[in-house]
Amino acid sequence: MTTRFGGGATDMSAGPGRSRAAPHGSSRIAAFFDMDKTLIAENSGSVYMKQRFEDGEIDSWQLARAFWDYFQYKVGVLDILSWTRSMAREFEGQAEAELASAGRSLFEEKIAQLVFPEARSCIRVHRERGHRVCIVSGSTRYMIEPLAKELEVDHMVYTELETRDGVFTGQVMEPICFEEGKIHLLQEFIEEESIDLARSWFYTDSVTDQPLLDLVGHPMVVNPDPRLYLLARKRRWPVRFFDLNHSGEGVTPEGLEAGGQWSARP
Repeated sequence: MTTRFGGGATDMSAGPGRSRAAPHGSSRIAAFFDMDKTLIAENSGSVYMKQRFEDGEIDSWQLARAFWDYFQYKVGVLDILSWTRSMAREFEGQAEAELASAGRSLFEEKIAQLVFPEARSCIRVHRERGHRVCIVSGSTRYMIEPLAKELEVDHMVYTELETRDGVFTGQVMEPICFEEGKIHLLQEFIEEESIDLARSWFYTDSVTDQPLLDLVGHPMVVNPDPRLYLLARKRRWPVRFFDLNHSGEGVTPEGLEAGGQWSARP
């Protein structure tokens, strides 16, 4: 299996690598975070497509199609694997370095300002406690890596586009990081880091992440889509709404879980 988690936020230029295994007989707590609508207030793919439109790289019809695809995804009718394969073909022949550069620029110009203060605080608390923090997203590393560096997150699991000699082949590495595919891609990280899932946390906005929510001892539903909101109420999972106007000061995972620290919506 191709590992898709980095060995340290301070040196991600080397790409996904293998993490050091935990000492024999010990176990560690992990804090897993989805990215879009959980760590940041917008869908990163939509932000990327709007930027491409503003730069004249795509026309209004292509932008509208992108938003239509996103709507289909949110209501659960998009064939995400077929869509991802189609997306990968669009990058065939492009240099990987170009997309990496575009991702860094997009983060600096658009996405950095979209990071939820409460998410920053939670990540900081998890890191201070020695928890293994990992961003788990269906996006690519070119979107996730700048955010991970900003938040000092050590590990990433993501959808990987195949490259050969630094150029995209037009193929996507399967399984993609979606639904059960997230569990498959996380398995090596969980085993090598000796993660105790019963004591671990997962923050997400999407009902498609139910497989991982079911596995952890601390499922955290953040800014949920309608289907996840209903499921969370049924399962009695904590439901919290992050807000860009929140200071983030004093926010802790336990406070959010207990309901004492959160941004409410009617």
